[in-house]
Amino acid sequence: MPLIPEEPQIHESVPGPRATPAAGRTAPTPRPVPGPGPRPAPRRPGNPGPSRGTAGTSSAPSQRSTSDTTKPLPAAPAAPAAKAAPAAAATAAPQIQLIPAPVDGALDAADEAVDLLLDSGRVPGDILVLTTGDQHPWAAHELSFGEASYWAQLDAGDDVFYAAAEADRAKGRPVVVVAVNGGADDAVARALPDAMSGAGELLVVCGDPQRINTLIAAGV
Repeated sequence: MPLIPEEPQIHESVPGPRATPAAGRTAPTPRPVPGPGPRPAPRRPGNPGPSRGTAGTSSAPSQRSTSDTTKPLPAAPAAPAAKAAPAAAATAAPQIQLIPAPVDGALDAADEAVDLLLDSGRVPGDILVLTTGDQHPWAAHELSFGEASYWAQLDAGDDVFYAAAEADRAKGRPVVVVAVNGGADDAVARALPDAMSGAGELLVVCGDPQRINTLIAAGV
């Protein structure tokens, strides 16, 4: 069953970071899709608060009547405590958004998604951008100074970080944006589930919807 929703639109209200579009790219890109906000949603008006107990509703347990010749019935054994429901432990899965884009426009679409996220209040350090094909220009530039300084920026966690989808050191973040800008089918099929497991709140995928859903459904 495809993991990517069919609705391709990202509304302005969606939280999202801003990134500088790659120079020289002219391919038009669609607007990104809305995702969860960066802060807890305020209490909705009219939302009922904790229920108050009603006074006088409790009553003493009724007693069994026994005859003079009949011994009282033994107390029933206490019912075993109900098992606690698995701590909403199934951590809520991240919201998944798809931004339709051709292979050569996936990076531009990812940059636009980051812009919207930042404009709506997302902290830069909340966002990780992954590419399945060529490295994002920012990543290529930073890597030219050496891997040590490049990865140190990821560890610092104070800005948007760009990395190759197959990079093992690319840790998860609240928001993960994947630009499907190339790469073999099997590599893309592996990258998407990995990105979803690393996204804490929102996963935005920019690429060809038909290819993406086909790969996921086929489990290539």
